[in-house]
Amino acid sequence: MALVLVGASLVTFLALHLAPGDPIRLLASPYASAQELEELRHELGLDKPLPVQFVQWLGRVVRGDLGQTIQGGADVGELIAERLPATVLLAVGALVIINLVAVPAGIYTAIRRDSPFAHVGNVLVLILVSAPTFWLGILLILLFASTLGWLPTSGYASLRDGLWPMLRHLILPAVTLAAYQLAWLMRTTRASVLDVMMLDYVRTARAKGLSERTVVLRHVLRNAWLPIITVIGLQVGYLLAGAVVVEEVFAWPGMGRLLVTEGIYRRDIPIVQAVALFIAVVFVATNFVVDLLYAALDPRVRYE
Repeated sequence: MALVLVGASLVTFLALHLAPGDPIRLLASPYASAQELEELRHELGLDKPLPVQFVQWLGRVVRGDLGQTIQGGADVGELIAERLPATVLLAVGALVIINLVAVPAGIYTAIRRDSPFAHVGNVLVLILVSAPTFWLGILLILLFASTLGWLPTSGYASLRDGLWPMLRHLILPAVTLAAYQLAWLMRTTRASVLDVMMLDYVRTARAKGLSERTVVLRHVLRNAWLPIITVIGLQVGYLLAGAVVVEEVFAWPGMGRLLVTEGIYRRDIPIVQAVALFIAVVFVATNFVVDLLYAALDPRVRYE
């Protein structure tokens, strides 16, 4: 886990420094001289060799210091803490939609694979997998906000503003964020259930006279859960990464918007590094938990 996090941090660090553009020119006056630019670069430590900058930043992160922004000198950790609740709310809302819809739909389309619902579901999966997130978000805004006027076009409301205002602002961005992962999980669930249903012990259970409900719940799902759990675990990291686009479309004040508007657009390296590291930590941690769950779900899996 530690090696993955260091590797992700290094890739992000190098990508930022190799990308065109100079954060010092964005920060300094347009009339600043070359000497003034060099003094400002020295003051911020950006004149040091890249390996030295990376090691110094990594050392501060280990001590819990994410640094200060280049633009304004604000504490990066405090900025992330301010934006984190909005991103968590969006990710949790999308995760609830995904699991409430994708898993039952995937199971049903596997059991009734020749039904009209299964064929419609397969077509819908292809559409959702192929549709770009930002395009889907704009379509939902045009339909449900601009045309029908049922939901707001953008903005954010927390639980302190009331349950219904929070849900009204959450529905469209959560559905947009959930769409691709919902299709992926539904497809994985269907494939996993179909694979297990073809095994000999399932046919034996049916031959014993067990009801289809008992066969599915007690025999099929118990052994089909491993791929499904894997996808659900991966979704947590993907939802945080996908929130970057969704938060821009819906003006959602989360970490994704912080990353784009105040980090990437302004070439504020500490913000981009910190947000990328946070997403990597969540991604690695959820995968680690999924690996531990394998042994609990399948007695055949053992870690030496």
